[in-house]
Formats: sequence, C-alpha cells, structure tokens
Amino acid sequence: MRQIVFKAMTVAAAAFMVISCENAYKKAEKAAMAEKARQDSIAAAQKAAKEKTAMEIIKFLPEEPEFEIETNLGSITVKLYSKTPKHRDNFAKLALSGFYDDLLFHRVINGFMIQGGDPYTRDTSRAAVAKYGQGGPGYTIPAEFVSEYNHKKGALAAARKGDVANPMKESSGSQFYLVQDAAACAQLDGAYTVFGETVKGLDIIDRIAQVATDNRDKPLMPVRIIAIRPVGETAEVAKANGYVKHEIKVL
Repeated sequence: MRQIVFKAMTVAAAAFMVISCENAYKKAEKAAMAEKARQDSIAAAQKAAKEKTAMEIIKFLPEEPEFEIETNLGSITVKLYSKTPKHRDNFAKLALSGFYDDLLFHRVINGFMIQGGDPYTRDTSRAAVAKYGQGGPGYTIPAEFVSEYNHKKGALAAARKGDVANPMKESSGSQFYLVQDAAACAQLDGAYTVFGETVKGLDIIDRIAQVATDNRDKPLMPVRIIAIRPVGETAEVAKANGYVKHEIKVL
C-alpha cells in the first residue's frame, strides 16, 4: 500500500512539475509576444513620423533634387527628374526617412546594371529565406514613361515585376537600378520608368558592376548602401525645413 501511495504521489508531483513548466513556458511566450507587439508598434509609429516629416520637406525641395547614394565602394550622386513626379517624390521620401540606409545592391550584372532598394537585404542572416528582390514598402508606383528619359549610362530607373504578373508595368515601391551599359539596357526604354540620372560617380557604378557574383547575380562581398542623403541645394533646403539624418540600426 505504501508503495502504491508513494508512486501515486510521485506521479502527481511529476504531473504538477510538467503543468508548472508548461504554464511558465506559456507565460514567457505570451510576454515575448506582447513585447514584440510593443516594439512593432513603436517601430511603426517612428516610421510614420519619419515619413510624415519627409513628405513635408519634399514640398520645398528643388524641382529636380539631388541625392548622394553613399556605398562601401564609393558615392554616386543622382538627380531626380521633374517629369516623373511620383517616382521623384517617392524616392525622396524613402531617402529622407532613412528607408534605404544599410540595404544592399543585391543584383549586379557587369555589362548591364546594378540593382538595390530591397528592405529584405538589411538582415543578411535571412538571405537564404528572404528571397532578395521580392521586398518593398508594400505598394507600387504607376509607370511614368517619358520619351526623352532613356536608359543612358548612369540612368536611374525603377525595378518592377514582369509583364505577366504586372501588365500595367507598375514600378516597385523602393527597388531601383542604375544603368552601367547603355547599349545593353536600351531594350528597356518605354518598359521601365527612368526617373533620374547620375551626375557624379559613373566610375563607382563600374566598380560595383565588376564585383564577383554568384549564379543569382548576388555579389559575393556585400555592396552596401550606407545612406542616401540630399546634397547641395537639396540638402540646404531639406535642413532648413526640418531634415535630420535618421540612423537605422545595423542588424
């Protein structure tokens, strides 16, 4: 009898410990979920505030603002075109709010172009699962084809999904490319929106285009966008109207 009672007590104690562990795990899991929700809420509020400030600043920028794309291989200065206002204002908003900070040029083809602007590339530890080239801010931009804007060397254009999935040829909300070889990219005229041009740093485009890549055109060494900032008159106007450099945590 004593043995039966002892065994019963042992089983009950073990069951109690299991239940206690499960309850502790559930509490910890619930607390972790609550903390993540809190952090996500803070991040969303900060993002919205930065974008609101950026949109206010854009109202005062020059008609064709200039931005410096600072990379770990050098800097490229681009001018945004006035006749593609949707793309111009969107690029300026993302740049001023820090969206592009610490992203990669994830697709590089020597003799063609270099492409970046995918937010998935900020966390390189997720490269295997994030599918570089698929990310964006959650929206697209209507095409703005202007005949005088073509794919010359240094042209700044918007990446997009293919025609089958995207018959209206709408642009990615954030991904862009810079033309390295005009002849190779001429076929893209009238099919991809060109919304700016390089005014300084064509040699940096060539330098980036020549890095070694894997079979998916992904550079073997990270080619990172440190930041995209307003320069010259654009910077002066931006700062006079509240622009403050927003640092993004490097993951």
